[in-house]
Amino acid sequence: MLPEISRELRITPAEASLTVSVTTAAIALALLPLSALSEKYGRIRVMTVSVFVASVIGLALPFVTGLGAFIALRAVQGVALAGLPATAMAYLAEEVSPRAVSSAIGLYLAGNSVGGMASRFVAGLVAQWSSWRWSLGVLGVLALVCAVVFRLTVPRAAHFRPAPVDPGRMARTAWGNLRNALLLRLYLLGALFMVVFGAVFTVLGYRLSAAPFDLPEGVIGGFFLIYLVGTVTSASVGRLAQRLGRRRVLYGGMILASAGVLVTLVNSIAAIVAGLGLVTAGFFTGHVVASSAVSSHAPTGRAQASALYLTIYYIGNSIGGTLAAAAYHGAGWNGVAVVCLAAMALAALLALRRI
Repeated sequence: MLPEISRELRITPAEASLTVSVTTAAIALALLPLSALSEKYGRIRVMTVSVFVASVIGLALPFVTGLGAFIALRAVQGVALAGLPATAMAYLAEEVSPRAVSSAIGLYLAGNSVGGMASRFVAGLVAQWSSWRWSLGVLGVLALVCAVVFRLTVPRAAHFRPAPVDPGRMARTAWGNLRNALLLRLYLLGALFMVVFGAVFTVLGYRLSAAPFDLPEGVIGGFFLIYLVGTVTSASVGRLAQRLGRRRVLYGGMILASAGVLVTLVNSIAAIVAGLGLVTAGFFTGHVVASSAVSSHAPTGRAQASALYLTIYYIGNSIGGTLAAAAYHGAGWNGVAVVCLAAMALAALLALRRI
């Protein structure tokens, strides 16, 4: 929907990308505080409040007219949304057998990919026949339905033990995790993979709606069905990492993502589809391995360790989307490719040491 938002509000791609990046930045800032609240009030309670508040804000977004107010509301929505990723992986690590944690987190991330794909696909179809405001309204209704289904079906937490909220203790735990060399590398690896994914899919609509493709919003939304590649990849990467080792699988993800970026440079719909598939597979490979490793190796404060990973991960998304939008505005898709390949080169250097 970003190209349509740019046209209606008469703003640049970089300015329009703020409607996405400000949300992910807000998620990043709220993750640690909300993960601490989940230690006291419970994972399920925090996740429930998160999805319902975010859904209600989503229903309000179509009625906002000014860009400033729209960005502000998206930031508030990001804070609300943070409660789910801040606690979901910690919930799985507590409630699932240790041998199945990687696979469980892979399935959770596969579900994320289905949600991301469905929202973009539905939004594109609705925008083609009406407007981006109607698209947001439809997504808000769907999100509220999903929130209700989540609350009715989520399994009871059997192993959660509440702990008091202690800001000092939380800060010490976070600082200890940041000083852990292995965890820090995993945090940065997740962020660098997200730079690539955020860059490619944030700017994709601009490229496909411009010459020589000139595709309508509904057709562009269909490209997000490629997220299904991530669904399949996420569900199987955990088992693959157990057999081959994390580092090998991480390098495989980097190779896939880098090759995919290069393939998308070809001005052909078939090449773009193939390249996006490779980028998606590479991203989810790296994300599943890095995030599950954090959950498994955090010495203390598992929820805070996962929240820190996601904080840096979402910062990577914000940076990737904004940098890529600016690069596209100045140098076209070649600029986006440079951003992505630089991120994967840094990731390869980080993975040289033990993962």
